Amino acid sequence: MRIDRDTCEEILATITRNKTRSLLTAFGVFWGIFMLVALIGGGRGLQETLKNQFEGFASNSGFLAAMPTSEAYKGFQKGRQWDLTTEDVQRVAQVKGVQMATASFALWGRTANYKGQKTNCNVKGLYPEYEQLEHQEMSLGRFINDVDIREARKVCVIGQRVYESLFKPGEDPCGSYVQVDSVYYRVVGVCSSEGNINIQGRASSAVTLPYTTMRNMYNLGDRVDMIAYLAKPGTRVHDIRPEVEQRIKQAHYIAPTDPQALMSLDMEAMFSMVDNLLTGTRLLAWLVGLGTLLAGAIGVSNIMMVTVRERTTEIGIRRAIGARPRDILQQILSESILLTAVAGMAGISLAVLVLQVLEAASNPPGVVEAHYQVPFSTAVGTTLLLLGLGLLAGLAPAYRAMNIKPIEALRDE
Repeated sequence: MRIDRDTCEEILATITRNKTRSLLTAFGVFWGIFMLVALIGGGRGLQETLKNQFEGFASNSGFLAAMPTSEAYKGFQKGRQWDLTTEDVQRVAQVKGVQMATASFALWGRTANYKGQKTNCNVKGLYPEYEQLEHQEMSLGRFINDVDIREARKVCVIGQRVYESLFKPGEDPCGSYVQVDSVYYRVVGVCSSEGNINIQGRASSAVTLPYTTMRNMYNLGDRVDMIAYLAKPGTRVHDIRPEVEQRIKQAHYIAPTDPQALMSLDMEAMFSMVDNLLTGTRLLAWLVGLGTLLAGAIGVSNIMMVTVRERTTEIGIRRAIGARPRDILQQILSESILLTAVAGMAGISLAVLVLQVLEAASNPPGVVEAHYQVPFSTAVGTTLLLLGLGLLAGLAPAYRAMNIKPIEALRDE
């Protein structure tokens, strides 16, 4: 296809001959490509945002907590309060398909104090194995270890928010003593994890103690607040959960059909639900975007058909003075591609601008947690798709123009 200055001026003059019609036609393509790029970028940002909610959690993990019973059973009244115990941890660990089970306990509304600086916090008692279920990202120091558990040491790991409230920026808190509920604990690490799933409170606002230390300090006995367990590779939590619940209910004289006595959280099911949601979101974005873009391309094709009909005489005269069918074909296709390309690039540019503003508004200053911009490969792909649609939109009008006979065109006039 030969493109020179005269050809460009002719194409521009043809498109601007009816400005209103050209603008309305171009708007269909503009809006279609804008919707496609914006939805793809928005879907990507939503996907990363949702993934951040589950950051650090093992997908094959489950959590159990005791709740009041909802059915009478073996002489016990409905609404009975009961507690999980350390023996229940062993019961869960013995279930076939369970790789590891651990206990945890949490207290809320506590106050941490360091040299007159105070902050609200929640206190957690954990075993080192808990790190396998919820990854503890340590910015300073270490996490609870087996020696801390065995010797019931008065040590703690503080969350990032607790650290920022009690210590000066850049200060190393390891070795310092923080007071919680009149007891002093030596800080051995700072946990910078900031997941948005609250299993017994945010890690950033927690003071984590060795479980044995918390049991002694708060006289917990053999009570357990929550049991967390990890399924073996290749085993689904959904498959082993019935046996886990059955063993615990049987040990505490709870009706097997009681749906409320044992709260069970399946992280695998939550991950699967989010994956399905993200897949549906991506599919919806492509369907809506491509549908709108296709409607715009059809509009371009219709307008080009009208343009060819209006230019029947002009095309006939060109044919009469020696224009080849290929020249007419190239002329119409050039007009269609140019109109589609200009409108489409404007739509892509606006979509990128909107996504940039959305990305800046959705992330903390200086940190990009969720990327809303489309990848470069996607931008190139949408551009090629745009040019392809412009070519297809002009094919039917171009073939109609190419088949116009000079004598028929003059007779039409």
